[in-house]
Amino acid sequence: MAEGKMIFISGGVRSGKSAYAERRLLNIPAPRYVYLASGQARDPEMEERILRHQKDRQNGGWTTVEQPLQMEHALLKIKAGDAVLWDCVTTWLANELYEGWQEGKPCTEEKGCMEAKWRKMQDTMHRIREVAGILVIVSNEVLDDFVRDESYQKWLGEIHRWIVAESDEAFEMENGVAYKRK
Repeated sequence: MAEGKMIFISGGVRSGKSAYAERRLLNIPAPRYVYLASGQARDPEMEERILRHQKDRQNGGWTTVEQPLQMEHALLKIKAGDAVLWDCVTTWLANELYEGWQEGKPCTEEKGCMEAKWRKMQDTMHRIREVAGILVIVSNEVLDDFVRDESYQKWLGEIHRWIVAESDEAFEMENGVAYKRK
């Protein structure tokens, strides 16, 4: 079975990535539009944003799958021909990289932990593409900014490069304008 199309959309915070991704998908006929959401409500601001996004998607005909960790569990909820939007890589990475910090053992400090999670995510993306008609992946572009966590930057750069190499198309959003990079 041929893999579904994959599109990568990156850009700065509030650059219009998610809105562009949603419009792209909703213009493609599909039996269902699935929103894979990676956010976690760790503070009141994030809780409010998640609730607002859930309400917006509910009115837009989306099936939302909240999956902040272990994205492979979302596979059970993807059906043949679905149009899938994963928003977003940077949130998923932070969730996975720092999982266990409450116990003083974040993944980032455990040898081989993130490597195993990344291999599992690569397999998950391939498996989503085997089922879905299209997978659109959104990510923040933070590599140009001053980020203190070198591990986070290293992983994000590696993940972005792999996703772009695997994608059929890649776009960079800047001030609400999509620039095709691949």
